[in-house]
Amino acid sequence: MRADSFCISCLVQKQELRIREFEDEEKKTSFMREVLELIHDNPDLSAPSMIRVIAPVYERYWGPPKDMEQEKREFNEFLLDMEEELERAIRQERDPLMAALNYARTGNYIDLTTVKDVSKEGLLKLFEQQEQNPLDEREYHHFLTDLSSAKRLVYLTDNCGEIVLDKIAIRILKERYPDLDILVLVRGVPVVNDADLTAAREVGLDRLVPVMGNGSKIAGTDLEDVSAQAREAMEQADVIISKGQGNFETLHGCGLNIYYLFLCKCGWFIRRFGSKMLEGMFLNERRI
Repeated sequence: MRADSFCISCLVQKQELRIREFEDEEKKTSFMREVLELIHDNPDLSAPSMIRVIAPVYERYWGPPKDMEQEKREFNEFLLDMEEELERAIRQERDPLMAALNYARTGNYIDLTTVKDVSKEGLLKLFEQQEQNPLDEREYHHFLTDLSSAKRLVYLTDNCGEIVLDKIAIRILKERYPDLDILVLVRGVPVVNDADLTAAREVGLDRLVPVMGNGSKIAGTDLEDVSAQAREAMEQADVIISKGQGNFETLHGCGLNIYYLFLCKCGWFIRRFGSKMLEGMFLNERRI
């Protein structure tokens, strides 16, 4: 999905905000001019793909961005401490798979680059409220129908912490569909607070199903940027579950059988889907 005027405006504002506290005004102006040139020269890129293009320019001017390893580990540990309790609650629901996917979607709140003031208390409050925003039943029926004949499923993760909830959903998927071949794709390298191989191993996801880095530095899944192995896995999958806005932005329009699972966390998504802030979506690529 190419960045439109709304996304471009947001990209520019976020880059200015990153450098606002720096003192060298001439250097800041020069940096912002380069950002604008890059946006102009790459009209077909999605917003996450554009951020990947801007990243080396930022480092050239200002050095490496803030490391988020501490925050990533903190949310992984927080959800791991709750894992047994959450899974017990999920399994008590009428449809544990639907409940697990809803919890996994709610965990998409843990986005340190898009959601202001992310907190553990905020996540717990969303857990309490999520029954008010269940998965779309018609789309869920399509999902179950696809799974009934599927042989391969690829699960695209998004943020740290959130992947503990993905782990519960995958465990239930494995139980309900024991012959289903499930592969998890995480980011190829550390990107903001997104889950990578290190994070997946920390929460034990790799001991449940095969986990592979997608070979990309983008906070999303751009088929033109991921490794040949990751792209092949996605193209051969019967069903893909895609978590998060970044994955939607980079994949929408590809035509694969993707079920998008995310919270609306910015103005574009709220306008596009007529939703409220932090409202959950469950959408299929071919029926949007």
